Amino acid sequence: MATTLSTLAYLVASVLFILALRGLSHPETSRRGNVFGMIGMAIAILATLLHPGMGGGGIALVIAGLVIGGSIGVFVASRIQMTALPQLVAAFHSLVGMAAVFVAAAAFYAPESFGIGTYGHIHGGSLVEMSLGLAIGAVTFSGSVIAFAKLDGRMSGAPILFQGQHWLNLGLGILLLVLVIAFVATGNAVLFWLIALLAFALGFLLIIPIGGADMPVVVSMLNSYSGWAAAGIGFTVGNILLVVTGALVGASGAILSYIMCKGMNRSIINVLLGGFGTTGGTAAAGDAAAGDRVPVKAGSPEDAAYIMKNAQKIIVVPGYGMAVAQAQQVLREMADLLKKEGAEVSYAIHPVAGRMPGHMNVLLAEANVPYDEVKELEEINPEFAEADVAYVIGANDVTNPAAKTDKASPIYGMPILDVERAKTVFFVKRGMASGYAGVDNELFFRPNTMMLFGDAKKVTQEIVQALQR
Repeated sequence: MATTLSTLAYLVASVLFILALRGLSHPETSRRGNVFGMIGMAIAILATLLHPGMGGGGIALVIAGLVIGGSIGVFVASRIQMTALPQLVAAFHSLVGMAAVFVAAAAFYAPESFGIGTYGHIHGGSLVEMSLGLAIGAVTFSGSVIAFAKLDGRMSGAPILFQGQHWLNLGLGILLLVLVIAFVATGNAVLFWLIALLAFALGFLLIIPIGGADMPVVVSMLNSYSGWAAAGIGFTVGNILLVVTGALVGASGAILSYIMCKGMNRSIINVLLGGFGTTGGTAAAGDAAAGDRVPVKAGSPEDAAYIMKNAQKIIVVPGYGMAVAQAQQVLREMADLLKKEGAEVSYAIHPVAGRMPGHMNVLLAEANVPYDEVKELEEINPEFAEADVAYVIGANDVTNPAAKTDKASPIYGMPILDVERAKTVFFVKRGMASGYAGVDNELFFRPNTMMLFGDAKKVTQEIVQALQR
């Protein structure tokens, strides 16, 4: 009876997790999706505690883990800034990967507890599942640590490349497959730890050549890895909920990675094999070219306010610069003032704006920007030609016309927001530095572009003050 109730509870939790993913697919339903996910997790934990065979000692350990982990989670969540969410997500992915490694080790050294045989005589199928969960979990851990370090500025976001890198990764991948086959055949403990060490190294080597501009795809891809690692371990320990949840996370992460790559006109294989720029060559060439161009036009917040006040249609293009400056609240205040003047205001979101998928949507939602004003690339691009003003606040590579005109550019072919088609473009930026891709933005030098140099929040606040006069 207890087993039946536990299985039923897992089924209910699985349905709630599916509803959670469905809810998270749109900003308007994301809060409801989060609630479904939390209820599902609560049911899953309760079902696990009441599972036959847990015993008092097992329940005590689970509760202790919940208290310690939950306390750390509350502490981190209460202190984290919205701009740091991408690196926080990467850090969480690393924990999921390491958890898979630990569970694999526990199953290997205490197989009787999981009903998969005895030490040295583990069922062949369980060895396959265990080795896959171990390998994917280790790759996820080390890869996520590197992603965290790049996103948090603890190491350079530029691609780290060396001679023969791709061949080394290919060789290590083949060797890892050989070790997995040998481990399944023998169940040898040395091979188990060799798989773990090699997978840790491979995760490190796979992520270091990926540049900052590809980080949204990397975060999504590592999310997928963590899901598949959990699913593999779920099969090993015979936990149906872990299998279902892991498969949901793995599949949704893979689909999101595909969407991100489509938004950048790149393949996932291309992202895995190299960065989205160079460590110096392309950027240097861009700098040289910039020296031959006409000087940029620099304006003031008062200039921007005057033109905006007389505009009928304004499109705001938020980017990571907005997130760093925490300018979303004052940006919404500016939009409210412009709407009172009779202007139509909308927001253009590129699929890879910011450092993680949906980063800009979350920030705008935090500022209570109406959902119907936030539009994606395909929907908003035809409207730029009709816009009186495009207000670009911290976005760079996703507005660069070189993606459409310069075949030598590393971002050539990437779909961009057609900002240059607006009558007037205001580009808020601290300076003339290139974006993550390491190339100059041709938009800076267009005759209809006016640069507003300074902190995004301060510049926007000054525009608000000028609009109120």
